[in-house]
Amino acid sequence: MIQLRTVLTVADNSGAKKVGMIGVPGKGNKKLATVGEVINVNVKDAIPYGQVKKGEVLSAVVVRTKKEKRRKDGSYIRFDDNACVILMSKEVKDPKGTRVFGPIAKEVKDFGFNKIASLAEEVY
Repeated sequence: MIQLRTVLTVADNSGAKKVGMIGVPGKGNKKLATVGEVINVNVKDAIPYGQVKKGEVLSAVVVRTKKEKRRKDGSYIRFDDNACVILMSKEVKDPKGTRVFGPIAKEVKDFGFNKIASLAEEVY
């Protein structure tokens, strides 16, 4: 689970390296997000000539969390870090980058982010 002000690594090549969560759009007062949910993020660290700049507010989808998530079959999924993928916009479910690094949870594909799942190295 990701909460407000959590710093996440970016798992794509959009140019951002670290982002901080600033909210969950459309959920009112909700302060927690889990794998597959769209969140608003603020870019904390970026490479010099990337697509995104430091200080920008963007939408992203959570693809990995340290906190385990229980699946319907009774198994749990857990990763080594908290990571997200930057999205084109809030409405479009396509990633801004052209590559996705590291494994992602299959819940991301279940929520309709098929392009992210197809670009990923591994889907768990």
